[in-house]
Amino acid sequence: MATKTAQTADEALGYEQARDELIDVVRRLEAGGTSLEESLALWERGEELAKVCRRWLDGARARLDAALAHDAEGEDGEGGGGGEGGEDGADEEV
Repeated sequence: MATKTAQTADEALGYEQARDELIDVVRRLEAGGTSLEESLALWERGEELAKVCRRWLDGARARLDAALAHDAEGEDGEGGGGGEGGEDGADEEV
């Protein structure tokens, strides 16, 4: 049950919060001076935080890709279909 609560809490973290906590975990691991058990707990926490960050980044990438695809479709529909056909027709008549 505690694991489910921890997952829910991690999902509520924003990207910046998760990133900042991950940076702190890495610093603590690099500094040393912790017991094996503490180091393992920090490592596991770092893995979970990295997953949270990855989910945020994957979501941001998907949103950017969708926006770029939408823009590309809009340009093709507006400039590609109607504009070129009229210009081509005008060139042929001249």
